[in-house]
Amino acid sequence: MKSRLKILLVMMVGVFLMAPLSSIAQEKTDEFKAKKFIRGKDTLNYRILYPENFSEDKNYPLVLFLHGAGERGDDNKAQLVHGSELFLKEENRQKYPAIVIFPQCPKDDYLANVEVDRSEFPLKFDFHFEEGPTKAMSMVMKLMDSVAEKSFIDKDRIYLGGLSMGGMGTFELLARKPETFAAAIAICGAADTETAEKYRKNLPIGIFHGLQDNVVSPNYSKQMTAAINENEGNASLRLYKGANHNSWDRAFAQCDLLDWLFSYSLNEEKFENEK
Repeated sequence: MKSRLKILLVMMVGVFLMAPLSSIAQEKTDEFKAKKFIRGKDTLNYRILYPENFSEDKNYPLVLFLHGAGERGDDNKAQLVHGSELFLKEENRQKYPAIVIFPQCPKDDYLANVEVDRSEFPLKFDFHFEEGPTKAMSMVMKLMDSVAEKSFIDKDRIYLGGLSMGGMGTFELLARKPETFAAAIAICGAADTETAEKYRKNLPIGIFHGLQDNVVSPNYSKQMTAAINENEGNASLRLYKGANHNSWDRAFAQCDLLDWLFSYSLNEEKFENEK
């Protein structure tokens, strides 16, 4: 019975993480331009979306979005499976003209320094933040810095988001670069609660998780929310009843999600409580 249950859970993870792009995203995939970021012998694939009528004479917010473990690889496309539609919607492109980056983590790497025990579900995580970033995370940080230094980037409006493995990467990156981001979104992620001490004070971070998540336990998000706020942070937690690991579907469907994210600036943090 246990072996059958384990097989079923593995199949569920595959469904959640490897779902194909919807027709909307497939039609507009080319809007995210395929690029390669090269430093020395290392290469990081990424996709970048520019605002409509982009001009280097204007200033734009920058959004970095980190994908889940199921989208790792080298095709420079799978990372768009979850989340890209949110930024491709015409109404959002009109209302929130921004530069959006989706890097792709190689198959043999991870966006957080963590050992993953996959012998049972929910998965168990042993974080090693103090050992430094993985190669993939190091390249993501260098990519972000290279784009952020451009004259057309609004340095006060750089945002971060991620889901599952990317949610873990989000938590880690907020600790590694605490003065960079105006606000962040972490969906069904996890982290070492001790890293919350490194976060910028009053950092607005929206944390989302499904209560029935049997891949990454919602307890990780609960614990991180508490740790962040205990360290003078500004984390809000939204738990979805009936949602499993694909809680990103519920998070992306929130009509106020981008309103919330883009309302913040390092010059004027306007944190609002849950509505």
